Parts: sequence; C-alpha cells; structure tokens
Amino acid sequence: MEIAVRKMERIDKILSNYGGVSRAEAKVLLKAGKVKVNGEIVKDSGAKVSEDDNVELDGRKLSLRKYRYFMLNKPAGYISSTEPEPGDTSPNVISLFKKEGIKGLFPVGRLDKDTTGLLLVTNDGELGHKLTAPCNHVDKTYLAKVKGHLTEDAIQAFEKGFDFKEFTSAPARLEILNVGSNDEAIVNGLGTAAVFSTAKVTISEGKFHQVKRMFLKVGCEVVELKRLSMGKLVLDESLKPGEYKELTENALSF
Repeated sequence: MEIAVRKMERIDKILSNYGGVSRAEAKVLLKAGKVKVNGEIVKDSGAKVSEDDNVELDGRKLSLRKYRYFMLNKPAGYISSTEPEPGDTSPNVISLFKKEGIKGLFPVGRLDKDTTGLLLVTNDGELGHKLTAPCNHVDKTYLAKVKGHLTEDAIQAFEKGFDFKEFTSAPARLEILNVGSNDEAIVNGLGTAAVFSTAKVTISEGKFHQVKRMFLKVGCEVVELKRLSMGKLVLDESLKPGEYKELTENALSF
C-alpha cells in the first residue's frame, strides 16, 4: 500500500494524482517552471518520473504514496459528515486539508459538530470500512464533562447497555474521574448551582449521538466531549485544535 506509482509515469499525471491539480493545470504549471524533479526545473509534461524521485510543485514536496493518513485534533464547530444537515453551513473538517491537495480524503467515522479530539482522515476506503464496520468492534474512548452527579450505579448501567428506540447499546466501560463538589457553577444566569462530573467512556460502536444519549439515560447531560483514542491510535495532545499530523501505515495496526 505504500507504493503509489508504477516504475515510471508522466509528470503531468503525477501532478494530477498527487498534487491536487487537473492535467490541464499541470501543463500550465510545468510551462511556468513551477515543477522541480530532484531539484531541477522540468517543463516537459511528457517527462517520466518514478516513485523514487523528489517531485516539488510550486515549492511543495509531493508524497507519491497512494494512500495518506492524518491524525486530526478536530476543533469544535466543524462537521465531519459527508451529508450535512439541510441549512447547516458549518465548515467541514476536510477544508482543513486544502493545502495538501489530496483527492478523495474523508473522515473515518463521525464526530458531532461540538465534539472535539481524535479524528482519522484518509483516502484509504478499505481501511475506513474496516474501522467503521460494526462487526470489527473498534474501541473508542472519550473524555466527557457532564452536568450531573455520576455514581457507581452509572458504571453498572453502562456495562449492561441501554435500550434505545432503534438499537440496544453494547456494554461500555465508564470510569468516573471526578464528581465536582468543587466544580459548581451558576448556570443560565438563573442562580442555580449545577454539579459537573468528568469521566472516560469506552464504546465499541458509533451510533448517532450515542455517548450523549447514554449519559442522558443516567440523568446527566454532556456539556463537553472529546475523543481520546480509537483502537490503538491515541490523540497526540501536542496537536492544537485544528492541527494534524501525517501517519504511516505502520501506525495504523488495528
């Protein structure tokens, strides 16, 4: 999967496949001297290159790998659905990758618009299917801040699963981190004190608003939700919201 091109291919095709431009745009860029191969300007659109060559497009080095993988620290306010709700003009997470010029990128699974944290973005459809197929049961861990008082009963309830209208959730692990006697706040300007709890929850599914709905079943409302891990892939906390880093295929051994 690491090899992106055959032994030799036309430079205009390489630019189109891995530079995010059309073949016609590639020819214009070549004529303008915007393309270098191994440090030398190339203007001939019929010139042949291989996967071992260093290709630069307007100063940007191109990766000649067919499949690309990125770890994104998803910021709040961005949608990850390929089919947004009617009238929702929120930016899509894929817009954060425009400078990469890669065709076919998509987020693996969905995070709600206000949910932050780990999101894998790739153009590898086979891997995307593998990670989201319900039969593969890839664990996903979230850090949740909820309004309400979490108890040991909630842990047991998560372990048993919940009956929803359209499905019954599989057993989940709930780890209560804090029940905030010191984390009280005046909410809604009404002078009402609210207790907040924090917890980690691990699920093997990914139904619509599942984590939020599970907490509602134990009388708590999610106010902040951040995905920390998916399978063995753990969010790099050095990434600021909206930042991402490229991963190798070896890092995705689920």
